[in-house]
Amino acid sequence: MSVLQVEGVAVELGGRLVLHDVDLKVDAKEHVGLIGPNGAGKTTLLRSLLGLLPINDGVISIDGRTPREARGSIGYVPQRHEFVWDYPVDVRTAAMTGRTHRIGWLRRPGVADRAAVDEALERVDLTTLHKRPIGELSGGQRQRVLVARALALRPSLLLLDEPFTGLDVSTQEILTRLFRTLTSEGTAILMTTHDLPAAADTCSRLCLLNETVVADGPPEELRDPAIWLRAFGVARSEQLLHNLGVTR
Repeated sequence: MSVLQVEGVAVELGGRLVLHDVDLKVDAKEHVGLIGPNGAGKTTLLRSLLGLLPINDGVISIDGRTPREARGSIGYVPQRHEFVWDYPVDVRTAAMTGRTHRIGWLRRPGVADRAAVDEALERVDLTTLHKRPIGELSGGQRQRVLVARALALRPSLLLLDEPFTGLDVSTQEILTRLFRTLTSEGTAILMTTHDLPAAADTCSRLCLLNETVVADGPPEELRDPAIWLRAFGVARSEQLLHNLGVTR
């Protein structure tokens, strides 16, 4: 059984059909890149997978459960600007917020919660900074906090929304190695990104999305420029083709 199964999903926002007829599956040990232009519905799909947005049609199954039932099995790394970095907490406390759903509101973390957070901080190489206020962190360190926060759940499905945007090369390398390790251990990863060369290099599959799935397959099977031009809704884009390293 796939960790994530999306069948015929449609999502409407403000009376406009943002997604329709979306079919997608992600198995354990897969790292799938979700690629598409701005406004294609990538973040909308992630939020539907998290149960934050209702779907108008279709079925979403995560480990055989609905998104709300599976919430404790889904790790989510939002874009950095979505997190409140001036909140007066340290790195360890911020990572612990990833387990709020399991701990429950107004309850104190237990031994298992602390162990999960310590493990997550070690994975992103932030153990020595666990007492540092999050407002004093660099951009790369902040991104690693968000990843640790997601990993604190020990999720079977990890959702990443533009995890490499604005990062220095060393942080990108740390996270790329980590994601490869996680997939080798059985985690399923679905990642939105605008970094097309990196996605082609690190993902086992690419799903091209523009309101619906335009193409889906291993990077080496998606070399036809016409597929990418159709996915991005353009007749010709030298920059897009250059980024992909293909010619028409």
